[in-house]
Amino acid sequence: MACARFLVTGRVQGVFFRASTREQALRLVLCGYARNLPDGRVEVVASGGEDQLAELERWLQHGPPVARVDSVEREPMPDQEMRGFVAC
Repeated sequence: MACARFLVTGRVQGVFFRASTREQALRLVLCGYARNLPDGRVEVVASGGEDQLAELERWLQHGPPVARVDSVEREPMPDQEMRGFVAC
């Protein structure tokens, strides 16, 4: 298992980004969460297989149709025991 934190910048709040990320993560059988940050970014923490994390990262590069993603930063995190995927 691998775990990563993604910080997504752009027009990513108020455009169903978190809910759409949750759908993608569940489709990829990833656990974790997506949440809005006060500075306008979305933080995504996900745990699962490296291939699935890479696919999620590719999806985060564009997000849902009404979003505008300017950048996605990825940083590794220590493995965490998480269940399900929550959009909080």
